[in-house]
Amino acid sequence: MRKPALMLQGTGSDVGKSVLLAGLARALERRGLKVMPFKPQNMSNNAAVTADGGEIGRAQALQARAARVAPTVAMNPVLLKPQSERGAQIVVEGRVIGSASARDYQAMKRDLLPRVLACFRHLEAQADIVLVEGAGSAAEINLRADDIANMGFAAAADLPVVLVGDIERGGVIAQLVGTHALLEPAEQARIKAYIVNKFRGDVALFADALASLRERTGLDCLGIVPWFERARALPAEDGMALDRRVPRREGGVVIAVPRLPRIANFDDLDPLAQEKDVRLDIVEQGDPLPLCDLVLLPGSKATLADLRSLCAAGWDIDIRAHVRRGGHVLGICAGYQMLGNRIKDAHGIEGPPGEAPGLGLLDVETELTGEKILIAAEGIEIMSGSAVRGYEMHMGRTSGPDAARPMLRLGTRADGARSADGRIAGCHLHGIFAGDAFRREFLARLGGSGDKLFDYEAQIEATLDALAAHLEAHLDIDALLAIAHAR
Repeated sequence: MRKPALMLQGTGSDVGKSVLLAGLARALERRGLKVMPFKPQNMSNNAAVTADGGEIGRAQALQARAARVAPTVAMNPVLLKPQSERGAQIVVEGRVIGSASARDYQAMKRDLLPRVLACFRHLEAQADIVLVEGAGSAAEINLRADDIANMGFAAAADLPVVLVGDIERGGVIAQLVGTHALLEPAEQARIKAYIVNKFRGDVALFADALASLRERTGLDCLGIVPWFERARALPAEDGMALDRRVPRREGGVVIAVPRLPRIANFDDLDPLAQEKDVRLDIVEQGDPLPLCDLVLLPGSKATLADLRSLCAAGWDIDIRAHVRRGGHVLGICAGYQMLGNRIKDAHGIEGPPGEAPGLGLLDVETELTGEKILIAAEGIEIMSGSAVRGYEMHMGRTSGPDAARPMLRLGTRADGARSADGRIAGCHLHGIFAGDAFRREFLARLGGSGDKLFDYEAQIEATLDALAAHLEAHLDIDALLAIAHAR
């Protein structure tokens, strides 16, 4: 049975589709509707483990949370995780099926469409309304053949489209008119309206543009959405968010994070970035690591390649100097594996086959092999006894003498390793700093003090509620619903 549904497509990447869809999901859930979010194809190294044991893009997990439904692999059936400038790991319905170059992937899309449509139908059967997010630009005509991300999917599922433009980057009129002009007539007919997103200043100054846009596209505007500053508190989908990081705060605990080329799941850093007593410094390639209390090595989608980049940047020298000064080092997932003596990828799981020495700060070795581990987990951090919870998402198996001093106890099993003095540690558990008690204890260990009034999970919920109210105030949500029902 066909259900109400609509698709948000963008004039480009990072125009705010993911955040808008999350806010709409929460707004409609508050109106009593069962909302299912869906993105047919996503490209992101920020992923989440689902309730049914797979992985999807982080944005779709956030949208599911906004809709107050459990995230499932059907919500993002195709996830592309970049491993190099020209290739990516291909995840279909939550499971890795291999890697492909960008050119080879184009040839795969036609065979993937039936599986993508089946996932959409599965969600449609459970929902009052399905909110679908496109990827990148609706007008990527060079990728139009066998498209499953934007208009190709909209046609296959027979979906109405609302186009989103980003006025923050400038040229929103050209974005909207140009996108519309590049589409085929049948595709233009699918676009029912547009939204102008990330507006700053006096909205009255945009009034004349509305008439011009109506004349050139035949479309009406469903709202001009002002900049929503609190969106920074929500987990980001991709590395473009790191380019807009909040300027450093002075004082407090200083945490340095090398920005690896294939950094993954960097929302691990969000709770730390929002602590008042923390200065989180994400260090760009070419810059030395600053004097700090902690060097935090994040996750990576290409562990050996990013280890080479880390060393090429001279950060391995900086990290060893930091340790000699008595500093602390923490590695999460791939960052943990880099702290060991050696990393082996004999089967080329994350790139060309090979192996390389690690930083040698923990007496462990990693072999990338076997099926990918995708599990939610909870337990304690052994040094403090504080509760931790999160998810594991890795293919490496790490072992060695220092693993006899694990960082975590997750149920009946151990995870991670610690140096004898406890200053160097690592684990595979993503999301560890979302636990307020552990985060405060960890910061105290570094000489700081976490904000006792800061509840990270409660803040995410409050931000989603505020986003929903923001959209209710600035969008014609009744008109959006009418478009979805007229499908």
